[in-house]
Amino acid sequence: MNCPHDELKIASEAEMLALGRDFAAQILADHDNPHTVFELIGDVGAGKTTFTRGLAEGLKVEEPVTSPSFTISKRYAFPSPRNGQTAQLIHYDFYRLDDPGIMRDELAEALAEPNSIIVVEWGGDVADLLPADKTRLEISLQEDGSRLVKIIKTANTSKPAKTAEAANPSNLVDASQPKEQK
Repeated sequence: MNCPHDELKIASEAEMLALGRDFAAQILADHDNPHTVFELIGDVGAGKTTFTRGLAEGLKVEEPVTSPSFTISKRYAFPSPRNGQTAQLIHYDFYRLDDPGIMRDELAEALAEPNSIIVVEWGGDVADLLPADKTRLEISLQEDGSRLVKIIKTANTSKPAKTAEAANPSNLVDASQPKEQK
């Protein structure tokens, strides 16, 4: 992966899992970076949770990783290579929420946790909370059943992400509008 911008064709579930494990290896090798955020974009069934399962495998998460579609968020502990403490893989899925409400606050708190890897699916309504320094994966299903994954790694060249307290409620998406792909 030669980020900041790569495009990969993923032909199988095994390849999507391997992509997640590859990112985990990079995270574990980077002892100076205390924190990583992934924004996953793609339709239902595109492979977002499969990627997250691979990421968790690579981070040595011991429990099974499942989609947080109905629970909104799930936390998984893994041993941090940086300081020997327990770290957290925190997986969010905002698909079923017309208004993220209190989950905005939880995400803001998670983003401030130093020993955390954050994965956000369907994060359009909380995009203002996400840091400028993140990895965005845009996953699209192809006609042949494969996935095209665009990897966009951004650097923190601007202002830091807003906290939930600083986020202006007037910037929230109008819940009466139809939900679009985020």
